[in-house]
Amino acid sequence: MKGSTANITIKNKKAYHDYEFLDKFIAGIKLTGTEIKSLRSGKANLADSYCIFRDGELYMRGMHISEYWWGNLNNHDPLRERKLLLTSRELKKIERKVKETGLTIIIIKVFINERGLAKAEIAISKGKKEYDKRQTLKRKDADRELDRARKL
Repeated sequence: MKGSTANITIKNKKAYHDYEFLDKFIAGIKLTGTEIKSLRSGKANLADSYCIFRDGELYMRGMHISEYWWGNLNNHDPLRERKLLLTSRELKKIERKVKETGLTIIIIKVFINERGLAKAEIAISKGKKEYDKRQTLKRKDADRELDRARKL
């Protein structure tokens, strides 16, 4: 079963368009039983998710994990806050950067690793301006044209 779940990856495509990533981290996610089962079936959405600090710990907000199909009355709340598991050194580094410069912590992707554990890739990020987004699109178009020219 572990081999079949190792390729589950849920990406936040909107984040790549709206933010510039400065530093990335991999964190564990504290989940309940029905949440991990639903995540393993790919039923999650990261569209408007972000992270906040509370009492020196990092929590993710806005991540939607659908209720588990076979869950009963003990099913989870789809939008509840979930604790991220990082080392204390990483937490202090992230908190210092976010407080001093007003940056945002965005969830880039959630995946199941080879051991079957849920992990989140988070990034300290800065919002892009409209002209930055246009420059990124122009650069992608130019790279695509160069690749087409090379293939001919």
